[in-house]
Amino acid sequence: MIALEASYRHCREVARARARNFYYSFLLLTRERRDAMCAVYAFNRACDDLSDEPGATPAALERWRAELEAALQGRYGEDPLWPAFHDTVRRFAIPHPYFHAMIEGVASDLDPRRIATFDELYHYCYQVASVVGMTVIHIFGFNSPDALPLAERCGVAFQLTNILRDVREDAERGRVYLPDEDLKRFGVDPADLRNGRRSEAFVRLMRFEAERAREYYDLSRPLLEMVDKASQPSLRALIAIYSRLLDRIEASGFDVLSRRVRLSGLEKSWILARAALAARLTASPFV
Repeated sequence: MIALEASYRHCREVARARARNFYYSFLLLTRERRDAMCAVYAFNRACDDLSDEPGATPAALERWRAELEAALQGRYGEDPLWPAFHDTVRRFAIPHPYFHAMIEGVASDLDPRRIATFDELYHYCYQVASVVGMTVIHIFGFNSPDALPLAERCGVAFQLTNILRDVREDAERGRVYLPDEDLKRFGVDPADLRNGRRSEAFVRLMRFEAERAREYYDLSRPLLEMVDKASQPSLRALIAIYSRLLDRIEASGFDVLSRRVRLSGLEKSWILARAALAARLTASPFV
């Protein structure tokens, strides 16, 4: 069995290599919290891979679900992430249902799918993103139960942003997350998403969905003051990175069908520096 420190080292390597947006915010945390974030990220990344990689099957996800249940009881499978994951869950008292909800969410991606209504989309966002947000604030520390529904809404905002960025890529995989009720309302054919047809109707649809995402960012705004002060710069940076990504999508005229909109490493580093500076100014007795 892999040693605990080696397991954490593995999780750090996974996060450094693959957490394009999240990892920047990890750097503003204490070592203990940063390692915990890496362990949780490694688990979530593995869940995503089990639904996205070629040959993904329900049987593979069921085996992963069984490994999760065993790991939560301190019995580890072959994956090197499990000791660090179990230690993190125990240390920060993270509720186990969050991880089962994540598996349920990614399992729904195994087959081509359409989303009928926003209520259905919200449920999906809850499973794959809100539970991540609620997991994260257990690591950050929070001072009110009101933080949990705010973290839920923040997760929805992040996932809606991801969906807008990845419209064509998802459609090519047979996944259309924009609700049918919205596609019909704006007169957009799902085939247009696969074929990269950026019509005026598509732009109006995307503008509507972007405004919806903005509403969830606004609704979750009080969360920042509810997490431990030491963790606030990390959360501030994370929200700023995703908000800036949504800004960039809007500024492109919703040109997401021909390219992937992203932030540069320099932009993310600048956001990180501003979050750290804001924390210092807030803590200063002279401000």
